[in-house]
Amino acid sequence: MSPHPVHLRPETREKLAAQRGGSPHVHGDLDPERTALVVIDMQNAFCEPGAPAEIPAARNAVGTINRVAALLRQTGGRVVWVTHENRIGADGKTDWPALYERFLPEAARARMLAAMQPGADGTKLWGDLEDRPEDLHVVKNRFSALINGSSNLERSLRGLGVETIIVAGTKTDVCCESTARDAMMLDFNVIMLADGCATATDEDHLASLESLARRFADVMTADEVADRLTAQSGE
Repeated sequence: MSPHPVHLRPETREKLAAQRGGSPHVHGDLDPERTALVVIDMQNAFCEPGAPAEIPAARNAVGTINRVAALLRQTGGRVVWVTHENRIGADGKTDWPALYERFLPEAARARMLAAMQPGADGTKLWGDLEDRPEDLHVVKNRFSALINGSSNLERSLRGLGVETIIVAGTKTDVCCESTARDAMMLDFNVIMLADGCATATDEDHLASLESLARRFADVMTADEVADRLTAQSGE
């Protein structure tokens, strides 16, 4: 089941295709051994019913994420699970005051911060996801996993020789989009997994994908990704 019934509008695909020589896509081929699925924030704080940052649609992305993860492992690629944590210092302040003190109402702030503390249940990967021993786990403390100081994701990807990242997870228009934008500006090839990302509304999901498709990322479904991975691997 897809989290959202919308990916890109037909008129957007037509416009992109006209600009790109007939195809709306910028990445025709995928080398599985240089590709990683980067799954953002699919943790209890976002996936569990009643959780402080619950995105109900995220639970509908699980099947797609598991499918693409399995295919990447099978064809020689990598899977990276990125989860979010924030800490409270000895002075009682968080390690991200701009978010917690300016953008979250006080009532929501304490509950959200408690869920994001290292070791809290909210930081654990959602149980229906198929994590494997060979997968990587990265912790971030900002929306983007690739902004300076947020995590070691860039170093890990470079060390593995990854050139292309497929972004999935939640929220499409916040942490997924932020990471995708920074990835492109760090010269990674970026694909947004349209049916493997979720956010609060269909409208927000569509707006994010359309914005990214113009300059920052290719937007593909799991079927489109699978066709490219299997074509290159010869399976």
